Amino acid sequence: MQEKILILDFGSQYTQLIGRKIRELNIYCEIHPFNHHPEIDETVKGVILSGSPYSVRDEEAPHPDLTEIKGKLPVLGICYGAQYMAHYFGGEVAPSNSREYGRAKLGFVDQSCALFKSITPHSQVWMSHGDTIVKLPENYKVVASTEDVNFAAYKIDGEQTYAIQFHPEVYHTTEGQQLLKNFAVDICGCDQSWTPDSFVETTVKELKAKLGNDKVVLGLSGGVDSSVTGVLLNEAIGKNLTCIFVDNGLLRKNEFESVLHSYEDMGLNVIGVDARQKFWDDLKGITDPEQKRKIIGRNFIEVFDVEAQKLKDVKWLAQGTIYPDVIESVSVNGPSATIKSHHNVGGLPEKMNLKIVEPLRLLFKDEVRRVGKALNIKHELLGRHPFPGPGLGIRILGDVTPDKVRMLQEADSIFINGLRSWDLYDKVWQAGVVLLPIQSVGVMGDERTYENTVALRAVASTDGMTADWVHLPYEFLAKMSNEIINKVRGINRVVYDISSKPPATIEWE
Repeated sequence: MQEKILILDFGSQYTQLIGRKIRELNIYCEIHPFNHHPEIDETVKGVILSGSPYSVRDEEAPHPDLTEIKGKLPVLGICYGAQYMAHYFGGEVAPSNSREYGRAKLGFVDQSCALFKSITPHSQVWMSHGDTIVKLPENYKVVASTEDVNFAAYKIDGEQTYAIQFHPEVYHTTEGQQLLKNFAVDICGCDQSWTPDSFVETTVKELKAKLGNDKVVLGLSGGVDSSVTGVLLNEAIGKNLTCIFVDNGLLRKNEFESVLHSYEDMGLNVIGVDARQKFWDDLKGITDPEQKRKIIGRNFIEVFDVEAQKLKDVKWLAQGTIYPDVIESVSVNGPSATIKSHHNVGGLPEKMNLKIVEPLRLLFKDEVRRVGKALNIKHELLGRHPFPGPGLGIRILGDVTPDKVRMLQEADSIFINGLRSWDLYDKVWQAGVVLLPIQSVGVMGDERTYENTVALRAVASTDGMTADWVHLPYEFLAKMSNEIINKVRGINRVVYDISSKPPATIEWE
């Protein structure tokens, strides 16, 4: 049985970060709503209580039942988790005189406390709370303080229960990973054996047992998630897997042919479907972004279903769903209002009446890449930037036409190949070109032009939740502008988007 750390989520924006940091230690963990978690069994080595947007003093504040946890297993309360255990077991939590938010330095640290082993004095931590603990229950012992927060951390006497008012999971807590390791490895006793290789071995074995001799169909997108899903399933069931790769006319230049060739080299059984004209016809005259997304999604389902129906005796539909999608769909406050369709197959399970298999549903994005590496998938595919499901359809602002697609594909190809040749591609999280619904006056030769404008976009991020624009060299931007204007018929102006997320989004639509 796989040992794990259980993370109880109280709605904090940082909960997924806790999970990712624990996973980086090669320790398996699961995130569950505080009021809907699995039974505590022998596989649970410890429990982490997350932060929360609530105050423990609010009437609607989350109120977990810790009967089977506290005093019986190692527990780490973070922010709200720390304040909850102080407040409900005899201490006092009150509003801070000033909101405690941002960087702080540890002052007093109890070096004998296992949680703070190897944490240096005056280490930087990140605070983010409006309340503060002003009184601890009798058997609670202070183990760390900052200049403004007396009870920055505590331990409960006679229990392996620890709590901190700062966030070890965020980048600005410089030794946060060490603290989490102290908890998960030294205090909980986890053996750090959950590696990409072990995941592959276990998952292939489980897929063989689950699927037997059944046939499976998978929609490939050319992206990392669906590609790793395909290779994992291929390892388990071989030719019983059929993959379908649809050209929706909104892929990057030559992407359909090159990705199809890559999949065949990887030994996958792939059917390539050229459905460009259908998508272009149905998008004609449509300018509303949400309508475009729905048309693209619906058409994918229709094309995929037609091809899948040609296959005999298929019983399973495989999806490249990953862990953040799963967490989002089972949030503290119930399912999210709008959960994204996974890999363009939203609606397919209901339409096709197939059972679902999701080999990656326990992995974060960076872990998917690590598993792909363990499966010997080429770096060119694993290192690809994220690409939106609706493709270039949402990078053409306004209506979509074959000529606009051609223009954008050409400009995008110059930009992406330029990033690669200047050794900038791997330093950027996501890049692309946006065709704007703007025409402007230009001069080419001795002639006046009135043509299209494109915006280049390149951002740095870790998970897409926030993103900063990348400071690409001026010389590079000048070269890209020159090449695009000279080589792409219909474009006479290039701009660079220097907006960060938030307040902007990565994609324009």
